[in-house]
Order: sequence, then C-alpha cells, then structure tokens
Amino acid sequence: MDSIIFDLDGTMWDSTKAAAVVWKEVAGKNPTITDEITAERLKALYGLPLEEIAVKLFLSVPEETALQTMEECVVKQCPYLAEHGGILLGDVEGTLKELSKRYKLFIVSNCKSGYIESFLEAHQLGQYITDFECPGGTGLLKADNIRLVMERNQLKDPIYVGDTKGDQMAAKEAGIPFVYARYGFGECDCYDQVIDSFEELKHF
Repeated sequence: MDSIIFDLDGTMWDSTKAAAVVWKEVAGKNPTITDEITAERLKALYGLPLEEIAVKLFLSVPEETALQTMEECVVKQCPYLAEHGGILLGDVEGTLKELSKRYKLFIVSNCKSGYIESFLEAHQLGQYITDFECPGGTGLLKADNIRLVMERNQLKDPIYVGDTKGDQMAAKEAGIPFVYARYGFGECDCYDQVIDSFEELKHF
C-alpha cells in the first residue's frame, strides 16, 4: 500500500446541516418547489451523482427545474461551507497528520468543483492532501476519477475509503481494495476491510 484515496461525505465529514441551509434558501425562491429540504434527506442521497440527488430531492418539479436548482445550490454552498465548515467525523486532522507521514493522501468525491476545496479551507487540511478530483473538474464519475488520480500521481498500490455502495462499486471498477467506513451514511455488503471510526486508519 502506497497511498489512500478518500471519499468525502460520510467518510471525512458531514456537511448536510450546513448544505441544507443553502439548498433550502435557493429552493425557497421557486414557489413550485414544495419538497421539504432537510439535512436528513440530503444525507440519505449523498454519495450519488449530483444529477441523481437533484431528481430525487426535488420531486415536485420537472427534471430540468430540479437540475437547474441543484446547479445554483452547489455554487452557492461552497463559500458558505468554506466559512462555516461541516461536522468532522472523528479526529480527521490527527489521523491525516499521522497517515501523511507514511502515505500519500487523496480525495475523490462525486461533487462539483469547489466543494472539496471548501472542506480543505474550512478545516485547514490542505497540507495533508496531495491531490483531489471530482466530476465537476473532469465530467467523469468516481471510478474514472479514481483511475485518473492514480495515473496522475503514479500510484501503484492505493486503497479507497468510502461509506456507500457507490464507493464500493467505484473501487471495484477502478481495480483497487475498498475499505468500508461503516460509521458513515450508507451500507455496503462487499469490502476488503472495514473501519468503525476514522481514527482506525492510523493502524493501517
């Protein structure tokens, strides 16, 4: 093992409470959107591609309106998250600091450009992350972005740490071991290793 690639939502932080504030505000400008926007609903959808989140979240409006609303939400949430941050899922900084002494660390998440940067800025963690990627930067989904990060950084033996079935499938498609963060948002039935806290990674 020479490196660790992390998912973000449900693995390293929970931004749903802060994000819900922004998403609710944006949706509130359109009287045809009658869906309730809560952190709990967002949490149940996080990990999916943003387009799927939009359609499943904004059920009261046509898909085109849902996607337009989502685009505005993800743009407006980044400055808010960069300032207010989210809830870190354990001793993220201490664990990253320890791991960075032995491994190169990366993030690949299904998000728009600016979201990962907001996480790193809000919690001052950029010094530990070598590189990151997302669909907003490449137009690719998670498995391809994992492969891209691997190629770009010449990684030979990485693992992927995530909390959803989508993470599990992406790691498998990319051909690398999957570590299931069981404390996160989703459920997985096939994994190479499992952790019940972020801090457990210190022992890898």
